[in-house]
Amino acid sequence: MKTRQINGNRISGQRVNAFTLVELLLVLVILGILAAIVLPRFTNRTKQAQIAAAQTQISNFKTALDAFEVDNGSYPKGKSGLVDLIQAPRDAQNWKGPYISADSVPKDPWQQEYIYECPGRHNPASYDLSSMGPPGENNVIGNWTMEKH
Repeated sequence: MKTRQINGNRISGQRVNAFTLVELLLVLVILGILAAIVLPRFTNRTKQAQIAAAQTQISNFKTALDAFEVDNGSYPKGKSGLVDLIQAPRDAQNWKGPYISADSVPKDPWQQEYIYECPGRHNPASYDLSSMGPPGENNVIGNWTMEKH
């Protein structure tokens, strides 16, 4: 930091402390470099946390669906089977729900509906449950992909 002695256009005995333009630009460049290094790491962590949250929710659904199957002898049928965990279906004789504590079926971390199919394409003996994953990516998170990891 340079110290100048100015008073209007005349030099006086008082000193005014100020940063030079070069010093300010250097600080901005350093901050820009730090932001370029740190920000991608935080955004990647957010995506990883959302994927982990989707996997956890699918595991929670699995527990509820297994309890439904024990009580009723089969998993909920059709594509709207997750609603059967909250509201008793017409054909369920021994429904002892609700099997999840929510007023509506939770959405995935990207605010999309979970996709439930029974019988499943990947699990023909039971069901498929999946999230389409992060928007713009072809990264389906399903109960059949989680078991392989």
